[in-house]
Amino acid sequence: MSTARPTPAILCVAPNGARRTRRDHPDLPTTPAELGRVAAESLEAGAAMIHLHVRDRNMAHILDAAAYRAAIRAIRSQVGDSLVIQVTTESCGLYGPEEQMGLVRELRPEAVSLSIGEIFPDPTVEAATAEFLDWLRVEGIHAQFIVFDAEQVRFLVRLVHRGIVPHSDPCVLFVLGRYTPSQQSAPADLDPLLEVSPFRKGWFLCAFGKQELACMDRALILGGHARVGFENNLYRPDGTQAGGNAELVGLTAARARHRGRPLANADQARELFARLL
Repeated sequence: MSTARPTPAILCVAPNGARRTRRDHPDLPTTPAELGRVAAESLEAGAAMIHLHVRDRNMAHILDAAAYRAAIRAIRSQVGDSLVIQVTTESCGLYGPEEQMGLVRELRPEAVSLSIGEIFPDPTVEAATAEFLDWLRVEGIHAQFIVFDAEQVRFLVRLVHRGIVPHSDPCVLFVLGRYTPSQQSAPADLDPLLEVSPFRKGWFLCAFGKQELACMDRALILGGHARVGFENNLYRPDGTQAGGNAELVGLTAARARHRGRPLANADQARELFARLL
């Protein structure tokens, strides 16, 4: 009988995203102070990590180092180093790979998420992106690669085999539901991605729609980690609107404990990410 201890589950909160507004939810956090408050609430609920988007003065998505620094200061003032802060490079149709990579070089964040489809839009940027990814590795900046379908997983596998992505088992975020009607996902949507993915050391899942928790439950059973929050879902499993991001974190934390997965703290998350560099 195996005596292996279960891998601690890393819960990441994604509190706002690039597109939602307070018309979607009155408690959507957008300012540095609001992000600091949500960070503290999510930490209390079980999060070890926060996925960070920032807005301009018109509350529109922006990739801006100064705006990120203000938000990071606000979060650190509330939680210290008790959350890993991961910044997004999401283009939202506004930024190209050079601008996305330039932001990260200027900001030098602790962690960053990179959409495979956005940082490798065509072969002309391959050399520059490969150099950037190696720079991340040397600098100790944790990179998470976002994939939306099985073909993007296969593409990432090819990049790893060619040495363009300088990690043998990179951290991957599987996104469920983006290309389905009304952005609704289901637990079974994970299966085609895992079938073609050899990456097993540090994979995460996020899911659109009210089946978010059921999708997270499947990931937790299979050894994955969870990203939840208003970026992808505003609802409880019963279809009623959640009160806040921390509520969704708390529901996922309870599910992790039910599945025998202890919750990772930020330092344990950092230890995992260091092994993936």
